[in-house]
Amino acid sequence: MLTLREKFISIIGNDKLSPSDAIILLEGDGFNRYPHAAELYKRGMARKIVFSGGIVDYKYGSFPYSSIYPRLIEAGVASEDLIHESKSLNTKEQADEVINLALKNNWKHLILVASAEHQYRAYLTFLKRVIDEDLKILIFNSPAKNITWFDETDWGIRYNRLDQEFERIQKYTELGHLATYSQAIEYQKWKETLVLK
Repeated sequence: MLTLREKFISIIGNDKLSPSDAIILLEGDGFNRYPHAAELYKRGMARKIVFSGGIVDYKYGSFPYSSIYPRLIEAGVASEDLIHESKSLNTKEQADEVINLALKNNWKHLILVASAEHQYRAYLTFLKRVIDEDLKILIFNSPAKNITWFDETDWGIRYNRLDQEFERIQKYTELGHLATYSQAIEYQKWKETLVLK
C-alpha cells in the first residue's frame, strides 16, 4: 500500500491545469525554470508571469531578475505582463508575498512553477497560507520540464537534492510552516470538483 507521501507525489507531479490569473515563476535553479513559465504563458494559461524572489546567489542557482527578464522577453512574453516580486528571500516569504499580490489583484487561480524536486515543498508552503486563512485561491502545480536529474551544476545534482527537499518538508511541517500531505490531498480533491464542473 502506498504511503500518503507517495500518493501526494503522484498527484502533485500530474496536476490538472486550468487557465489562471498568473503564473508564479519561483526564483532558483538558474535558467531552468523560465522556459516552462514562458511556454505556459504562450499557451494562454495565464496573462501574467510573476517572478518571485529577491536573492542573488549564483552558487545556489538564484539568478537575478535582470538576467531572467530578457530571456522571458526573447521567449515571447510581453514586458507589461511581467511582475517582479522582489521582497522574498525564501520559500515561505515567496508564498506570503505572492498570496498578498493575489489578494490585492483579486487573483483566484495561480500556476506554480518550480523545479521538480522543489515543487512539493513550494506547493505545501503556499498551501499552508491558503488553508490557514481559508482563501478561495486555486493553486495548480506545473514543475519545469525537460530538466536533467544527474548533471553536475554549481548548486549540486538535482537527484541528490531530493532527499534534502523531503527532509525540509518533514522539518518545516513539524514547525507548522507547511500544509500536511493529507491536507494537500484533500485540497486537490476539492480543487478538482471546482475545475471539472
